[in-house]
Amino acid sequence: MADAEFAQRHIGPNDDEQAAMLAEIGYDSLDTLIDAAVPGAIHDREALALDAPVSERDALARMRRLAARNEVFTSLLGLGYHDTITPPVIQRNVLENPAWYTAYTPYQPEISQGRLEALINFQTMVSDLTGMELANASLLDEGTAAAEAMTMLHRLNGAGGKDVFLVDGDCHPQTIDVVRTRAEPLGIHVVVGDPYGDSTVDGCFGVLVQYPGSSGRLRDARPVIERAHANGALVCVAADLLALTLVVPPGEMDADVVVGTSQRFGVPLGFGGPHAAYIATRNEYRRTLPGRLVGVSVDAKGRTAFRLALQTREQHIRREKATSNICTAQVLLAVIAGLYGTYHGAEGLRAIAQRVHGLAARLASTLRAGGIEVVHDAFFDTCTVRVPGRAAEIAAAARTRRINLREVDADTLGIALDETTTEAIIRDVADAFGVGAIDAAAADAIPRELRRASAYMTHPAFTSHRSEHQMLRYLRRLADRDLALDRTMIPLGSCTMKLNATAEMEPITWPEWARMHPFAPVEQCAGYLQLFADLERWLAEITGYDAVSLQPNAGSQGEYAGLLAIRKYHESQGRAGRDVCLIPASAHGTNAASAAMAGMRVVVVACDDQGNVDLDDLKHKAVEHADRLGALMVTYPSTH
Repeated sequence: MADAEFAQRHIGPNDDEQAAMLAEIGYDSLDTLIDAAVPGAIHDREALALDAPVSERDALARMRRLAARNEVFTSLLGLGYHDTITPPVIQRNVLENPAWYTAYTPYQPEISQGRLEALINFQTMVSDLTGMELANASLLDEGTAAAEAMTMLHRLNGAGGKDVFLVDGDCHPQTIDVVRTRAEPLGIHVVVGDPYGDSTVDGCFGVLVQYPGSSGRLRDARPVIERAHANGALVCVAADLLALTLVVPPGEMDADVVVGTSQRFGVPLGFGGPHAAYIATRNEYRRTLPGRLVGVSVDAKGRTAFRLALQTREQHIRREKATSNICTAQVLLAVIAGLYGTYHGAEGLRAIAQRVHGLAARLASTLRAGGIEVVHDAFFDTCTVRVPGRAAEIAAAARTRRINLREVDADTLGIALDETTTEAIIRDVADAFGVGAIDAAAADAIPRELRRASAYMTHPAFTSHRSEHQMLRYLRRLADRDLALDRTMIPLGSCTMKLNATAEMEPITWPEWARMHPFAPVEQCAGYLQLFADLERWLAEITGYDAVSLQPNAGSQGEYAGLLAIRKYHESQGRAGRDVCLIPASAHGTNAASAAMAGMRVVVVACDDQGNVDLDDLKHKAVEHADRLGALMVTYPSTH
């Protein structure tokens, strides 16, 4: 009865209600309705080879057993991911609250005022910290944010055949990989090197710099930006938001775009996701921003109201000419990060940053005193150390103390501290290196010329909610300005329309799932790996495919990944010229945008008013483009 129990609790209509609805539309059973609705040629009547259903209680017990197989070490691995402390008032009243996690994408501002206010807090926080004029309502992750910035800069500055994008070799490796992947189908040439060097790159339209670098190295980006501008290139800086509370922001260095992640602002690691990336830019470039921008309006009665001020959603407007398939924001995660900033305020964030930096400086000083080479003198929270031939040995010694260090190579280790780092942790790290007592005080490792002097987060939103009771009331007030599925059904249909069962949401805050770093050693992640293997197996059975990837972090990115796979398949068969993608006019706008981003030429197939594909037109277009036909992309069911 486990499956029946879940269905009764979560599907809704009981047997009598189902019978009444079926009678109203002229059917005597769900089977006859399905027979009428699903064409026989595609109606699969075979039972799926899936595990037997279990009750919610049993499912949670299984999740507990899987969680116990994850070993949560203290991960000082960095690479853009840091352990963090989610304030309990935010965890309990936002992350675990269906008023927030069941809310629909805020297309309708009149029922989304609470979330829109929380998102404009996020935008304001990001804009202030980066020193830029405006920021959008979030993107998917730092790697894709950097790729979006690349295509944005190319759109702004790619005229005249400029097609080279120079990427700082000290960017996070996953960012470099994503940028390369996104660049290749668009004919953009990525050059990974040292933008701080004197050489220039011909045909360079843009530069990406990591600040501080993935190695922890903190360098003044102003000379890079000045030289790039003098050579006709625009500059994107990938910046750590917590570091920006202490160091000169990229906006004050004349950067054109700033990207990064807000994960360390209260969003659990969760083995790498989800979390909210950010992108900020100059006001003059606002109409090239991907995603959404929340703005403030005044209604006819003079009352303040929030709305989506810029929702170009170019994948719908420009379709096959689009440069981005981003159609949403990581709203819940951006809300959490923005509220983290709201709760702590400028002084709270600065205190967290100073404490993290102070511990890193003391650890570096201790290691130097013990004869260990710390590679960079200037850093924020991450030290790179050189230990010729001993990296694996020291990393293993740290793991015996349940601490993960980053093994860069056989001679080099990285150590990235975070908000959760304690005095005991840095003592254990020093012990793993075999050095003495921790230096009681150490010099600041941020150069004087890079210390931030400008104010930030001065808006009352960041100064008015210091006590938990004030914050609790603020969160309740925001939630009361929204309609979510905890209050009512929302009359909009989309792939984002869902209500997760509470039992499905409960495990996400268990520390065994929440505190796992995505680059933790694989032997520490057995629970996650089993969970993934089971889900892949189930999805393969349901979809009929041989294998399933869980990597795409949005439907639009799944489309894109699939089209890249098709592109690579044709290339592997010596048919690189097959670049035409047939897409029905009724398809979701991201479909055409994804195809364009994958380097395909979109040919639109006609549809009727109900969204049904005109089969005669489909045949005609397939024959017309037979020599170059690479893919047919169908939204199933259509957006109509």
